[in-house]
Order: sequence, then C-alpha cells, then structure tokens
Amino acid sequence: MGLPSLRAAAGALRRACGPWMPRLGRRLPGVPPMAGKAETPALAPVGTRPEPDRRAGSGWQGAGRVWEDTEQPAKKLKRSADGEPPRKLPKRKIVLLMAYSGKGYHGMQRNVGSSQFKTIEDDLVSALVQSGCIPENHGEDMRKMSFQRCARTDKGVSAAGQVVSLKVWLIDDILEKINSHLPSHIRILGLKRVTGGFNSKNRCDARTYVYMLPTFAFAHKDHDVQDESYRLSTSTLRRVNQLLACYKGTHNFHNFTSQKGPREPSAQRYILDMFCEEPFERDGMEFAVIKVKGQSFMTHQIRKMVGLVVAIVKGYAPGDLLERSWGEAKVDVPKAPGLGLVLERVHFETYNRRFGCDGLHEPLDWTQEEAEAAAFKEQHIYPTIISTERHERSMAQWLSTLPAHDFSATAHAAASPGAKDPSPQEGSEGDDGDSD
Repeated sequence: MGLPSLRAAAGALRRACGPWMPRLGRRLPGVPPMAGKAETPALAPVGTRPEPDRRAGSGWQGAGRVWEDTEQPAKKLKRSADGEPPRKLPKRKIVLLMAYSGKGYHGMQRNVGSSQFKTIEDDLVSALVQSGCIPENHGEDMRKMSFQRCARTDKGVSAAGQVVSLKVWLIDDILEKINSHLPSHIRILGLKRVTGGFNSKNRCDARTYVYMLPTFAFAHKDHDVQDESYRLSTSTLRRVNQLLACYKGTHNFHNFTSQKGPREPSAQRYILDMFCEEPFERDGMEFAVIKVKGQSFMTHQIRKMVGLVVAIVKGYAPGDLLERSWGEAKVDVPKAPGLGLVLERVHFETYNRRFGCDGLHEPLDWTQEEAEAAAFKEQHIYPTIISTERHERSMAQWLSTLPAHDFSATAHAAASPGAKDPSPQEGSEGDDGDSD
C-alpha cells in the first residue's frame, strides 16, 4: 500500500469515529478535583500552543498535604561594629623578629593555664589578639596558628634576635598595631613571609648567644681585687679565650645540663665558635661579652659553660676539668647567673640557599633591622643588666658560692653500685631545641 492510500484510509477513519476526546476515569471517593481542573478543558485548535496554567506554580493541594514552591531567604552576614560587612582575610605563614628584656619573666615559652608564671609569649599572644592578627581562640590554643619559636629562653634571659613563626591575618600596618599592644621592653622589629610548612625551630641551623658579665668575675681568688675596681688584663683575656676555644667542635655536654645521661645521643652538641670580646666600661664598672654560636643548646648549657671557665680562671677548679667534663664521669659544673645571657641571632643558611633566591620568597636576612636591634640592646637590655648587677649583685653573690663546689669529686656511672646505663630517652627533656 502506498503513501496516498494510507492517508486516505486515515481520513476515512477520522470521519467515521469523530474527533478524539480524552476519557476521564472515575474519581476516587474523598479525593477532590485538581485545582483549576473542575471542568474538562477545551482542546486547543490544531497548530496552536496550549496556554500554560500560571496557577500551577502555586502548588497542588490534596489529601491533607500542601506542596509549595517557596524561595529560601538569603543568609545575612554578620556585620562589624561600624556596620560594614566583615572581610575574610586569608591567613599567611610569617616570621617575626623579636627583641625583649627577660627580667621579670619566667622564660619565653607560654605555660597555658598557669597565670602565676608570666612569660614573654603571654604578652605576645595578647597583643596578636588585640591587634586583630589572630582570632581569640587561637590565643587559647597556639597550635591553631602553627606557632613555633626558635629558642625557649630561660627565666630572666633576654633576646635581641628571637624569631617565631606563625599564621596570621596580614592586616594593614601590622607591625605598628602589634607593637602598640606590647610593653616597651618587648618589640617586634621585622616581619617576613615564609613557605607554608616553615617551622622556625626545625629550620634554624644555628643560634648565637652573648653573655655579658663584669670582668671582676675573672679576678684570681688569691691575688686580685674582687670588686668593681678590677680591670681585665691582656694575659687574663688570652687565658679566657684559650679555655673558651676548647668548647669548639662536637662534645658530650651531659654535665652541662640536668637529667641527661652520658650515653644519650642528644647530649652531643656542636659548637661552631666561642670567644670573649675586648672589655668596655659602663658607669664605672668594666664588662666583657662572651659570644657563642652553636647548632643548638640544652637547658642551662651556656651558663654552665661560662661558669666552668670562670671557676678555672679564678683558681677554684683545675685546668683539665673542662676536658674531663666531656667523659662519662659526673662533674660538678657551676651554673652562672642568667642575668647576662642574651639571644643575639638565629641563623637560617640552609633555608636561604633553597628558598631565598627562588624569586618567590625573601631570604631570612635581618641586615636592615640590625641597627634597631642594637639600639634596643643599648636602651633596654644592657642597662637592665648593669643596674640589676649594681643593686642585686647577682654575679658577686654567685662567685661567693664557688668555694662550696667540690670540683675533684667525680663518679663513673659504671662504678656506682646498682647503677644502670640510661636509655636514650631516660632523663631526656623531650625537646632538644635551644632552651638556655
């Protein structure tokens, strides 16, 4: 059958049956008719588009349920005090160069939950929160801002070049705002952007400390005056530097800290340099500065290194005691006062070689801040050391305790009855970073 025949048959069928009408089924009891559909709608003429029912968007009601196509209200952003919507600033990893006078503080590291022992980080975190660099909950839990310090300076120890790493909001005039909430004896001297995974403690290659002391500490106990009138001779300064040079290299410093066994690997420390500079006079008293650079230091290590040299120069301890202190025998090493100890600088040579010249990051070089750091020492650190020594006489009082030490009493660990070799973890402080 061809196409014309099919069309003729279809036309005949339409004429015989009439137009097609939809057949509605029987409505179930209890079910109301659809809204707007009570009457059968008329068919639209052929070739025209049916008019859409504009009421369909309002929903369908039936059987006790109502479906609505409602629009959800937009969330309202919290507004700041001045009525402006808040800005979501990204957090960036940075380092801060710090200087502080440690007198009156129980060290650098914060002791969360202990308000009676005030530390430098207590004041720093408070200033960061008040200036808007970190949220308040980050001040309560410093891990949230990835905070790390290069050195855990001890009680009373000052710093002219401490470096801490953390994540902050880089707000406008950030240094000025932080310093405005800090006391005058704590200053932020510089800021630099670093890599996202930067850790100031782990990335630090070495630390340089200085120890400032009155030169009468080197006066011989038998034939020198023991007061402020003493002046350091050239021969005595040469003797001091000969002893200090013996510390250079890698040695076992278990006798220069507490709770560290002689066979613990972490007791091995590498000293790059140690020497005493030419003396100078301040307010009628002569002072000298001992400078030491090492990879890292244990608790009280530098103060004991200075204390042992002083004891030898003054004639209380034998000259060979310094080398014997690196053996396994227990040696009584005196600890010099913490007043004169200052963290001078921290070094990042390896980081600078890898990232300092990559075009994306700047090297951690604080040459531009050296003048400000030196001015801070002259204004806040050195005057505090001098005035405290004059009024409290911490060095003079400590020197008077040296005769009480028994420098000849040594005991080998293996020779002690019932003694055992300590394990690598036994007696360890858990953190081999610098903490003098």
